[in-house]
Amino acid sequence: MGRRLSAFNLVSLALGLAFLYLPILILVIYSFNDSRLVTVWGGFSTRWYVQLAEDHALQEAALTSLGIAVASATLATVLGTLAALALTRLGRFRGRLPFSAMIYAPLVMPEVITGLSLLLLFVAVELDRGFLTVTIAHTTLTMCFVAVVVQSRLGSFDSSLEEAAQDLGCPPLKTFLTVTLPVIAPAIVAGFLLAFSLSLDDVVLASFTTGPGATTLPIRIYSDVRLGVKPEINAVCTIFIAVIAVVVILASLVTRLGERHGAAG
Repeated sequence: MGRRLSAFNLVSLALGLAFLYLPILILVIYSFNDSRLVTVWGGFSTRWYVQLAEDHALQEAALTSLGIAVASATLATVLGTLAALALTRLGRFRGRLPFSAMIYAPLVMPEVITGLSLLLLFVAVELDRGFLTVTIAHTTLTMCFVAVVVQSRLGSFDSSLEEAAQDLGCPPLKTFLTVTLPVIAPAIVAGFLLAFSLSLDDVVLASFTTGPGATTLPIRIYSDVRLGVKPEINAVCTIFIAVIAVVVILASLVTRLGERHGAAG
């Protein structure tokens, strides 16, 4: 029998959830505020969403963020999957320890240090900062998350399926495409969605590696907030929260669906 929740545990849980989500809820509510003062409720209105649709600077920043997120998530998914395969299938190869350390370093390293290191690298190689440099920075950060997700799925993969396919004359590449890839596909999709969401809301790495013409939406929001919170900021943050929530929910559903198929198999 499961242990019943006590009154103390319920209160602690409620306070914890309120601490985490009450500020977000207030932001969403005030995004529909008719007043220009963000702390004074003036009635329900969608006027700030209408004005947001006319703000071309924010729209351009949003498109830039979306493009960087798609590009970096795609690269991170490919590189992270290859890294996971190398760590899982190649055994104790020479250089495994430093390779693993380089893969997992962004997980524990502060983003400020990573951003400063990449900035010095781009300056040293005389690479102009912009869309490409931000994409490289986000790929560096998110690739390790994809590697962890895919490696955990490969760790529970039944290798006898691949052995059976190869015994029946299936080449290694075809075995991977027809046997291994469909099984680990949910983990790959979940890794892509996680990388996409991390790239979409990053501000630290982008602030170090961005340049003219590559202002992301989080940086644009941060710049506007420093001059005072405008009602449009509440509206764009609400849309941002909705997009991230959808991505996280999709990642959770894909992961759960993959686990069910794996258990059924």
